[in-house]
Amino acid sequence: MDRRMLVAGNWKMYTTSGEGAVLVQDIAEELDDSLSGVEVVVCPPFTGIKAVSTVIELDHLTMGLGAQDVFWEQEGPFTGAISPRMLTELRCTHVIIGHSERREHFGETDETVNKKVHAAFRAGLQPIVCCGETLATREAGNTDAFVRSQITSGVAGLDAEQAGRLVVAYEPIWAIGTGRTPTPESANDVARAIRATIGAMYGPPAAMQMRVLYGGSVKPENAKMFFGEPDIDGALVGGASLDAKSFADIVRAAL
Repeated sequence: MDRRMLVAGNWKMYTTSGEGAVLVQDIAEELDDSLSGVEVVVCPPFTGIKAVSTVIELDHLTMGLGAQDVFWEQEGPFTGAISPRMLTELRCTHVIIGHSERREHFGETDETVNKKVHAAFRAGLQPIVCCGETLATREAGNTDAFVRSQITSGVAGLDAEQAGRLVVAYEPIWAIGTGRTPTPESANDVARAIRATIGAMYGPPAAMQMRVLYGGSVKPENAKMFFGEPDIDGALVGGASLDAKSFADIVRAAL
């Protein structure tokens, strides 16, 4: 199965709307015509989505636009929440769901992840579902069981076609923003376990179609090593996505 590589930039709580508009233009200039072989997505804060969307549309950029979270209802008395309908109106194509920072600071659970995944698919958004273990879990030798449990609960109740369109981002929590990374081989082992979990739930074709990204201190210097692994189909990039040249270099490493 020839899965197209995907590199997504998670800008987290950085960039105002104006800064985001400049950043996406800078990224496009750095990439020039290098986009065709890789799917590229940028995920600004909610306040910057409109500005970045406008740049993508006016400059005819061939990149996707993602949000960093979404609520599972279309509308209602949910102060501070953003619905799938609000994102699609701004031409969002992707949404990150279940990032470890959302789990740690905002009470995200596997159950709320599942609700959001279903809401995203209903709205025509591509979910990027995050999973990953703490250092303590890893050192206890429980990485596979923990990640399999996150996936089993987080993407339950889909149909096989939806499962095949899933993007799962494996982000070991201990590697996010720390400069530490697993070996490419060990990251691929977890990616393979994720794929096997989807295969058990939805069948081998879905498992082969879905894409698994690696995230956690991805840099131009190490991206090629991760991208060389057979079960890793790209990256969810944090800090390096805030620098146009670094992000473009990671995209080029996926070609």
